[in-house]
Amino acid sequence: MRLIADLHLHSKYARATSPNMDLGGMSAGAKLKGIDIVATGDFTHPMWFAELKKKLKAGETGTGLYNYNGVKFVLGTEVSNIFSVNKVVKKIHLVVLSPSLEIAAQINDALAKKGNLEADGRPIFGMSAVETVELVTGISRENVVIPAHAWTPWFSIFGSMSGFDTVEECFGDQAKHIFALETGLSSDPAMNWRLSKLDKYALVSNSDAHSPQKMGREANVFELEQASYSEMMNAIRQKDPKKFLYTIEFFPEEGKYHYDGHRDCGVSLSPAESIKLNNICPVCRRKLTIGVMHRVEALADRPEGAHPAGVIPYKSIVPLPELIAAAIGKSVASSKVSELYGKLVPVLGNEFAVLLDVEIGAIRNAAGDEVANAIVRMREGKVKMKPGYDGVFGELVLDGDEGSSGKAEGKGKAADFASTQKRLGDF
Repeated sequence: MRLIADLHLHSKYARATSPNMDLGGMSAGAKLKGIDIVATGDFTHPMWFAELKKKLKAGETGTGLYNYNGVKFVLGTEVSNIFSVNKVVKKIHLVVLSPSLEIAAQINDALAKKGNLEADGRPIFGMSAVETVELVTGISRENVVIPAHAWTPWFSIFGSMSGFDTVEECFGDQAKHIFALETGLSSDPAMNWRLSKLDKYALVSNSDAHSPQKMGREANVFELEQASYSEMMNAIRQKDPKKFLYTIEFFPEEGKYHYDGHRDCGVSLSPAESIKLNNICPVCRRKLTIGVMHRVEALADRPEGAHPAGVIPYKSIVPLPELIAAAIGKSVASSKVSELYGKLVPVLGNEFAVLLDVEIGAIRNAAGDEVANAIVRMREGKVKMKPGYDGVFGELVLDGDEGSSGKAEGKGKAADFASTQKRLGDF
């Protein structure tokens, strides 16, 4: 059976998260998007874990999945590690997946001795990434740890501000338990393929959603004999192309850390432009926030376009409301966008079906030429983006005018970029 899984998101108990991110909101969002398996997020939070125990129904014995409102859930959370290595502060986020409520409870008991689980749905610990993996896998070898959004500048394994250069450098003798990396919104598999040292890791993609609307902006597509935790993890671990079919990706330029820049100064720069400026902002003269593209370039040992053998393929999408909005020249929040979205979803299927599978003729009949043509361009990879930078999401461009992409902007442009973020939405 073909299954789409989003294995990293957050509950209403995490900071800056919608109150609709409860089991009802998550299950409704999953159905609208076309997601079959959803991570609970934040199982470390005591109030959320109590709710999960009360409301989730166990699936078939041994599957490691739970049911709510017709949607399958897997126990998942994210933890933040802030620690020092040789007097240098490192900040790493890790996704933790577990096969049962019982084992997740053991993780919570152990982590409660290391930090305050009630403070946030994504708890913060002073222990290292090595200690965290050792603790989690020591409870059960079925538990899985995946470095989250591996390239974002501030909190990731390879982040420019606080990360490492290799998996081994981060996890030491516990690197043997790491078999997958999460690409994050600002990178895609092709960017990761440029590093030969990452060939042995599966690349997974998840939404890191903080609202139902953002669920499924990235996801993983499997063909499994049975919907189960173990079969899904084995498909990832083995990078089995018969079972792990492909990932669904954001166009990385739309991610909010793709380019270098300074949000407050309205400055967005390509890596080459930043290097010419010695990575110094031309407006405020402070160090630029170095983005994902620049960081990949610094660590890569292969040219752009490299395609190593045995990799899992991917498909790039633009979230349907954003695509409609760009096609008709309206904001995502406009009533016209909602009207056209309603003519497509769920009338023609879920959002993934409309973006990837539904016949263009049917889309044209339902929503008109502009929307249909935009979807064709997206499927063919012919969309363009004004790249995101320093916490500002990128902007979809359909008219061929990339505006100021890749150019240093003055303060006069800061308001324009701020309005772009408001239009495209945040977590």
